[in-house]
Amino acid sequence: MAAFYYKLDQLLSHCIEKLVKSDLDSGCIDKELPNEISSKIKLLRRKSLQEAESGAEEVDPILEKRLGRIHKALDSDDVKLVELLLSESNLTLDDAHALHYAIAYCDPKIVMEVLSLGSADLNLRNSRGYSVLHVAARRKEPSILMALLTRGANASETASDGQNAVSICRRLTRPKDYNEKTKQGEESNKDRICIDVLEREMRRTSLSENVSILSPSVADDLNMKLDYLENRVAFARLLFPAEARLAMDFANANSTSMNTGLLASKSKGSSGSLREVDLNESPAVQAVRLQSTLHALRKTVETGRRYFPHCSEVLDKFLDDDMPDAIFLDKGTPEEQKTKKRRFMELKDDVQKAFYKDMENNNRPGRTSSSSSSSSPKSGVTYKARRKY
Repeated sequence: MAAFYYKLDQLLSHCIEKLVKSDLDSGCIDKELPNEISSKIKLLRRKSLQEAESGAEEVDPILEKRLGRIHKALDSDDVKLVELLLSESNLTLDDAHALHYAIAYCDPKIVMEVLSLGSADLNLRNSRGYSVLHVAARRKEPSILMALLTRGANASETASDGQNAVSICRRLTRPKDYNEKTKQGEESNKDRICIDVLEREMRRTSLSENVSILSPSVADDLNMKLDYLENRVAFARLLFPAEARLAMDFANANSTSMNTGLLASKSKGSSGSLREVDLNESPAVQAVRLQSTLHALRKTVETGRRYFPHCSEVLDKFLDDDMPDAIFLDKGTPEEQKTKKRRFMELKDDVQKAFYKDMENNNRPGRTSSSSSSSSPKSGVTYKARRKY
């Protein structure tokens, strides 16, 4: 690109020659390079094939045109058109390497739509020997990585150059960015989230972890479960905003009223919108709505435990100490307010120390700490009834 824009003809010719002989596919070349350069590379490739004595067949121009249309449809965020083009041409998503292309160049929402078609092979390699997870590791978008891993992508699988997803991600991340400290409540660095998610998935797979998100001692009462999960998600958003948002997006929880629990009660002066009484709503309809909300909240917490176990451990301590009651610092007698403020400051200090300790562990090279202990709920943790002041 530099040679092209600065008109360094000799260097440009050398670069084009390298690309002609490379294993980069036509779609990548079309996407990344100016039309003048990409057209020249494809022309030289065709001539090279014609002159070769190996008997290699020339790329079918009709097929190449059809594949180009599919990629353009993805560029236009039109997955319906992609489906139509595939059906008309008898091609598949894998034939077009459509998922590879979407992960490399499209909005995460479009990637999810392509994944929802359900016909793409997550283990398929492109011409360079990369799986879709390897391409996602190059892009470094946490939501895409988590979606692929949840659908069964293998984090330990290596590309043709021997690199797995986490090593690809690390190679493209500056140590300065990875080791940068994040203060409590601030946005975490995306590069570090990607690396940590991939490393935890590799450990999870190797240890065959099967972590339950709820303590066996929790009562079966639906309202109590909702109370706990609402507050847990609310405080996750307060203490770990980037990680909480990722977990919520992945669980599709943003479509649910999440401004609930104690934080919402404080701001609204009510118990939150999830359980407001609707006199026109039948008990059956209300049960379905609450179960749907419970599922979204449960999936959010499950995702957090799977990909962000250290953050979950901090939340375990926060909720186990019954600290949410102390949020209402201006309620009660002067003596009660004083006691609650003291408890709040003590736990806030503990949480902050735990947060920085977690960051230090993440930054320590070659760490091999087991995630099973930090991912599991603390023994004896119970869902306590919240006192209302």
